[in-house]
Amino acid sequence: MKFGVIIFPGSNCDYDAYQIIKTIMQEEVEFLWHQDKDLNGCDCVILPGGFSYGDYLRTGAIARFAPIMQEIFNFAEKGGLVIGICNGFQILLEAGLLPGAMLRNSSLRFVCKWVHIRVEQENTPFTNDCQRSQVLKIPVAHTDGNYFIPEEGLKKLKENNQIVFHYCSPQGKIDPEYSPNGALENIAGICNLKRNVLGMMPHPERAGEMILGSEDGKHIFSSIVNFVKGKVN
Repeated sequence: MKFGVIIFPGSNCDYDAYQIIKTIMQEEVEFLWHQDKDLNGCDCVILPGGFSYGDYLRTGAIARFAPIMQEIFNFAEKGGLVIGICNGFQILLEAGLLPGAMLRNSSLRFVCKWVHIRVEQENTPFTNDCQRSQVLKIPVAHTDGNYFIPEEGLKKLKENNQIVFHYCSPQGKIDPEYSPNGALENIAGICNLKRNVLGMMPHPERAGEMILGSEDGKHIFSSIVNFVKGKVN
């Protein structure tokens, strides 16, 4: 299978994403430029973290208009796999590929640290290598990670099982004290209704080797490989 990593001006986690796919997962991967208009046959597209276009207007607000985003819309519509990490998640929200919005952290400060997230949905292309309620140790690094959605939208997320990750304690307890940013109901990641688009604030690409502090991020990418190669339904 083949991964594509989108590079926007200001992306800074593009090489981290490339590294875990190429070296750790040993799968084919190539960079795609924000002005490209072709995904070059990729099976999964990664929108990495960073500061797309400097985030001068609002995180992800300018990136949504990049030429390659139209191809990503078409790709997602046809069932292609799209994962947005941190700034990539913000871009997916701004583009309307996922519901909700991202607010400034409740502390009003940049947060960079290890957190724990609990897997709530194991039946997605991004989490089939996980067990339900499994706790993953993955780092966050952001200023605008405070996920919010109005009450009616939250109700739909719950009804459709679209909340994929919650921030939690190392033992899996969900409580506001374990949220690094004040996100509504500790939401750390969601998927779309068709389950082929995932957005998550933690950085799984930075948790692929024990020398980095955790290998838990590999579960996300191995799940994608399992799905594309037909190892799971």
